[in-house]
Amino acid sequence: MLDTEWWHHAAYGYIWQLAASGFAWEYLRRNDEYRNDCQALALTRRQDAKQLESFAHRWGLLFPKRPRHGG
Repeated sequence: MLDTEWWHHAAYGYIWQLAASGFAWEYLRRNDEYRNDCQALALTRRQDAKQLESFAHRWGLLFPKRPRHGG
């Protein structure tokens, strides 16, 4: 667990200015289970679409579609 005083205004005063997605990311990135899942996925040599979809679904992540290159 982090030792940072998350309630200290000087350290976390900026959260009041965040959009919902920014606040969600600040919360998620401090979650030990998420970080463990993310590390395990990163250590997998080749992730397949099913693994990535499962990870995204578990954590409620949405990724924009990448434009296809014609060429």
